[in-house]
Amino acid sequence: MDSIHTLRKLGWLQIILLAIPCIAVLIVPWFNRLEPTLFGIPFFYWWQLLWVPLSGVFIGIVYKMIVPKGSGD
Repeated sequence: MDSIHTLRKLGWLQIILLAIPCIAVLIVPWFNRLEPTLFGIPFFYWWQLLWVPLSGVFIGIVYKMIVPKGSGD
């Protein structure tokens, strides 16, 4: 090993970015309704499905923030 890369600790910004998808899908009373529909799919379902790729985006952003560039990870 040439050098040891250390991960940065999670700051308040990273914690907030990771919490947003969790909060968005866990507050069920906020999105527990049928309207508006999207291609005939009730809001309840497409809201949850929307957050699957969005969660990956948020995780990717946090990953880029805490893993040093060129660490091979």
